[in-house]
Amino acid sequence: MEKERETLQAWKERVGQELDRVVAFWLEHSHDQEHGGFFTCLGRDGQVYDDLKYVWLQGRQVWMYCHLYRRLERFRRPELLDAARAGGEFLLHSARVAPPAKKCAFVLTRDGRPVKVQRTIFSECFYTMAMNELWRVTGEARYQSEAVEMMDQIIHWVREDPSGLGRPQLPGAPATESMAVPMMLLNLVDQLGEEDEELAGKYAELGDWCAQRVLQHVQRDGQAVLEHVSEDGEELSGCLGRHQNPGHALEAGWFLLRHTHRRGDPALRAHVIDKFLLLPFRSGWDPEHGGLFSFQDADGLCPTQLEWAMKLWWPHSEAMIAFLMGYSDGGDPTLLHVFYQVAEYTFRQFRDPEYGEWFGYLNREGKVALTIKGGPFKGCFHVPRCLAMCEEMLSALLSRPALAPARPVPDPARRGAE
Repeated sequence: MEKERETLQAWKERVGQELDRVVAFWLEHSHDQEHGGFFTCLGRDGQVYDDLKYVWLQGRQVWMYCHLYRRLERFRRPELLDAARAGGEFLLHSARVAPPAKKCAFVLTRDGRPVKVQRTIFSECFYTMAMNELWRVTGEARYQSEAVEMMDQIIHWVREDPSGLGRPQLPGAPATESMAVPMMLLNLVDQLGEEDEELAGKYAELGDWCAQRVLQHVQRDGQAVLEHVSEDGEELSGCLGRHQNPGHALEAGWFLLRHTHRRGDPALRAHVIDKFLLLPFRSGWDPEHGGLFSFQDADGLCPTQLEWAMKLWWPHSEAMIAFLMGYSDGGDPTLLHVFYQVAEYTFRQFRDPEYGEWFGYLNREGKVALTIKGGPFKGCFHVPRCLAMCEEMLSALLSRPALAPARPVPDPARRGAE
């Protein structure tokens, strides 16, 4: 037990130090002092190589700064709050394509003019997260009003009428549901309902609906989590139907664990750990080189995505959160061992000891494929969110009187991990 406590303490210190280095990188290199908001297209040393601003990443960085400011004492610093405010005001002024309509752009120019729109809900989702978290740290009601109004618009698009997204219904397109939509909404339910009984009650039914929609992606008699299913929860034909995304399954797993905690449902919690943590880890872990594959085919065929065998930063971040959360909630030492396995690989392969932050894109063998630290999809979010959440969970574990020691995972997926 004492040895386990020493290991957890060492990881807490390691994670905390890494979080400080990662945040320092974004503080130094990403702030646009002229227009507000953030540069995210950053080279290895932080040099800006493109000044386009991606609304997903603007909202995520506002959320991340506010979350750090609110949750960890050492980040309660004026420069974080000032940057978050500037990012939030940039979004308020520029994110929506044709206000008062709610549709947000995907890409903006540096000074906030729309460049591109996606026909999805995700720019609006991260806008909502940013506004809600800004309200939590500033107390300014206008931010919360924006968050709730946008949330209700997103719900309308998803559950009632998607026409406002501008996505035409083509005759050859199957009626599909991507797991990303209900899992993202489930995360928003968690975000808006945190310590807010009124909103928690307002969105409780939505949370249950989202959880059920995510759970129907468990297919093939419980042996696969598929990224896309029909609207009726059935497997689709072809590559689309066989498509698996281990990182998404693991991220959905910890969203579902938070849901089961709110609902007090231990039976569902056990199901989630089996199907959304252990199953995608065992199928998704590369037995030869270690690390999680980006994409897989449920029949073992070659995926059509060119990057299927690459090792990306975000699935490993999500896996660290998921397995540490699973262990924290139930004490199963197998889950703690998987956390150690993933964390060791992730810290060894992704972190940059010279310039800070993490590389995002490795080849299958774990070599750096792209040296950039940020781009259209990688910003100040998955890495610091993972590190901050893991630091908090490790701190909570160390405050407990007894710990269950980790034990190896009884599965051949472990080969090549060390």
